[in-house]
Amino acid sequence: MQITTAHKFHIPVMGLAYSIDSPIKVACFGINSAISIIEDNLVEAMRKYYSLANNETYIPISIKEKDYRVKRISSYLNLMQNLVNSKFEKVKNSSFALGSDLMKYFEMLPDTGELKRTFHEFMLAKDSLKKESLWNSLKDKMVPGAIEVNIMTKVDKENLDKEDIPIQNASDALTALKAYAISDLKNSAIIFSAGMNPRLFNYMENFTEFNAISWGNFNKKVVIKVSDYRSAIIQGKYLAKKGIWVSEFRIESGLNCGGHVFATPGLLMGPILNEFKEKKEELQESLFSLYNPAIIAKGLQGFSKPHPVKITVQGGIGTSAEDTMLHNYFKVDSTGWGTPFLLCPEATTVDEETLQLLLKSEEKDVIRSQSSPLGVGFSYLKGTSAENERLNRIDKGAPGSPCTEKFLVSNTEFTKKPICTASRKYQKLKIKQLEESDLSQLELEQQKEDVLSKECLCVGLSNSAALNYEVPFLKKQKAVTICPGPNIVNFSKLSTLQEMSDHIYGRSNLMHQVDRPHMFIREIELYINFLEQEINRTHNVQKRMLKNWGTFCDNLMDGINYYRQLLKNQVLEVNLIKFESSLKKAELTILKLKNSLNKIRLEEVI
Repeated sequence: MQITTAHKFHIPVMGLAYSIDSPIKVACFGINSAISIIEDNLVEAMRKYYSLANNETYIPISIKEKDYRVKRISSYLNLMQNLVNSKFEKVKNSSFALGSDLMKYFEMLPDTGELKRTFHEFMLAKDSLKKESLWNSLKDKMVPGAIEVNIMTKVDKENLDKEDIPIQNASDALTALKAYAISDLKNSAIIFSAGMNPRLFNYMENFTEFNAISWGNFNKKVVIKVSDYRSAIIQGKYLAKKGIWVSEFRIESGLNCGGHVFATPGLLMGPILNEFKEKKEELQESLFSLYNPAIIAKGLQGFSKPHPVKITVQGGIGTSAEDTMLHNYFKVDSTGWGTPFLLCPEATTVDEETLQLLLKSEEKDVIRSQSSPLGVGFSYLKGTSAENERLNRIDKGAPGSPCTEKFLVSNTEFTKKPICTASRKYQKLKIKQLEESDLSQLELEQQKEDVLSKECLCVGLSNSAALNYEVPFLKKQKAVTICPGPNIVNFSKLSTLQEMSDHIYGRSNLMHQVDRPHMFIREIELYINFLEQEINRTHNVQKRMLKNWGTFCDNLMDGINYYRQLLKNQVLEVNLIKFESSLKKAELTILKLKNSLNKIRLEEVI
């Protein structure tokens, strides 16, 4: 059978800049990685850099050109595909000399894979004919990593004509989708994150590029990032009815991850993965029952059975034992390693100043913040140049950022045209409104803090690449925001790509925190902390809030009981006493929370 993926892990999208060129760096070694394509100014700057660095002709695409966003994004993707193909062929045709890229390709592979076994056999072979036969077999089975692109579905600003009328099918997400669809990418995937966007999903029907070539064979696959099974079935069915097959559901921890965080109602990773494992066949069949009639109705050839569906997972994975457990027990097809790769310059792009902050980060430095203008929690590293700039503006009495990119404009509280909640205009108007309102001092300060915490992510999450490659595209703006997951505090040194792959596959250990809690335990801690903060921040408790918080606690308790069952069945490679002690501590905290909720008098509830 043709090997389609060389590795058992992938590198997820990180920010706007941090993985913007990861495929160019790692795909030649068979590693899949994802980039964000929403910020076309950054994309254009990177196209210029890589064109000139590779002696390619660079013709700028001006914002005055029609469909400039589509042209910019598709042109960068095409350039990226050409560079990946070229680098992969160079690796493939290099020698098996010690330290060569060809040797590196095979040495980094998982030890349990078919390619690695054939490689070992080749290295040990003495007979020249056998060696040649094995080499031909290896060469035939070498594959580059996939170039994956990510669209955050909530980032979908309308773009207007000269009369301020929305241009049809020209919103940010739709143009990014079109650019990907018409690009030259093959064996690729588009990833939708942050929930369902009906307009975006409906627009996909315009592109035959997402149709199957044959059973299980797509040039451009569809991947949906989800936090639970319910989300997968809803979004998967929506697309299946349109004749679009979802080839992968990428499960991400609601809180134990980088970037924007989307907490579940207390549903934990273990039980979520177990539900996917138990219902995978049911999921495939339910999608197929809608998909097959839909494609036949379009005049396409139907299929006799569902296309394969991959289940992958990411969020807080830190050790080889955890990675192995996810593959062997929960039967996931791939694991996403994001945050640790921020310390691997061979794979990601982080400017030197921010890199040093990451290396020195401690638990207190990585917080779940209100920094995102989207109004969603955001995993955030303190001490960055963007945070310092934001605080300096507040100290000078001029809070807020200049809004140049406008990808996150969404608020119409004070204006007819949407503006960004991180902008100077919005923060000035909102602070004035709050100060004139009848709020208690405590509530006033809390709401003002929430407003002032908003940061310009369009610029902050893009600038690292601009600084690193000296390709500025934003005048006088150099502030950097970075959004690692809590897992970053367990890693404290730079690594090579080979060292990181060795860590993932258990051939070495890059982690410096010997007492790091298991990923499942850490997630429980984050969820308890999240719930405590939600309760403490709420001044006017409503009945529905009490009900939701109660359900949240019950779900956490169900998760704890599930983990106890895993311990009993010896599924987890952990210190049993320490793990059980952590579960007990969490259980007691949740019981105290439930008791405090029960003590809230009915007359205090609105």
